[in-house]
Amino acid sequence: MVLLSGCDKSQFIVLDPKGPVAQQQLELIIISAVLCAIIILPVIGIFIYITVRYRDKPDNKAPYQPEWDDSRLLEVVWWGIPIIIVAVLGFFTAKTTLALTKPPVKDVKPIVVQVTSMDWKWMFTYPDKKIATVNYAEIPAGVPVQFILTSDAPMNSFWIPQLGGQEYTMPGMSMGLWLQADKTGNYFGSGANFTGKGFAHMQFKVKAVTQADFDKWADQVKKNSPALTTAGYKDLSKPGLSKELSFSSYPSGLFETIVNKNGGKYYDHMNHMGDSMNMSGMNMSGMNMSGMDMSGMDMKSQNK
Repeated sequence: MVLLSGCDKSQFIVLDPKGPVAQQQLELIIISAVLCAIIILPVIGIFIYITVRYRDKPDNKAPYQPEWDDSRLLEVVWWGIPIIIVAVLGFFTAKTTLALTKPPVKDVKPIVVQVTSMDWKWMFTYPDKKIATVNYAEIPAGVPVQFILTSDAPMNSFWIPQLGGQEYTMPGMSMGLWLQADKTGNYFGSGANFTGKGFAHMQFKVKAVTQADFDKWADQVKKNSPALTTAGYKDLSKPGLSKELSFSSYPSGLFETIVNKNGGKYYDHMNHMGDSMNMSGMNMSGMNMSGMDMSGMDMKSQNK
C-alpha cells in the first residue's frame, strides 16, 4: 500500500471520479475501507500479540487455565463491534443508494439515452434526437443523463467507471441508471459481465462535450450518417464485433420492441425520470398506463 500510494491515481479510474455519482460512490468505498480497517487492524495486532505472548517456550509465565470457557466481556466485544460496523455501513449504503435513484442535479434538464447490449457491441439510441450510435456515446457535460438499459443478448453489465457504478442489462427489462460527467473528456466504458468469446472487445467510449458541441454533433449525425433500418438492426444484432457506427435515424419504437420481444413489457418507469411515487396517495399521474398489462389485476378490491 505504501508503494502504491506514490502511483498516479488516474491510472486507477475507479478511484478517479469525474461526476457526482462516481464521487458519492468513491466516498462510500472510503467509508467501507475505514470501517473494515477498524476490524482488520486490531485483529492483526491481537494475532501478533497472542502468538508472541502465549507461544510455547521455557520462560513463558502465562497462566494455565484449562477450565476457562466463557467471557461475557469478550463476547460483547467480538459481537458488538461488528454489529455496530455493519449498522453504520448499512446506513451509509442505503443513504447513497437512495440518493442515486434521482438526478444528480435538479436545476438542469436531463437527457435520455437508451442502451442495448448485444453480442458483442453496444447500441445507443437518443429518443430526443432520433439518432443512434454503436460502441460510442456522446453526452453533454454538466447534464444529468438517464441511461435506460436493456439487452438483446445474454445479460451484461453497463459500466463507465469514472462516471458511476455498473448496472445490469437484462433481456425483457428496462433498467434505469443516472450518470453525469462534470467535465468534458473521453471516458472508458465496458461490459462487466462475461458473455462469451467477444467479451474482451465489448468496450465503448463516452465523450462528454459542451451542450453546444453536443447539439452540433447530433445535427451532423442527422445530416451525414445513414439510417438504421429494421433489416440493418437484424444484421447488427447478430453475434460479432463492430466498429464505431452512427445512424441518422432508427425504426420508431426500436428500443421498446427489443424489450417486448424478449418477454418483457416496456413502459415509462417513473424512476427513469427521477419522479417518486406517493404510496399513501398512489399518485399515478406520471405513469404511461398504455403500456402496462392490467389484465391480471383484481380491480374490485381496489374499489372497496
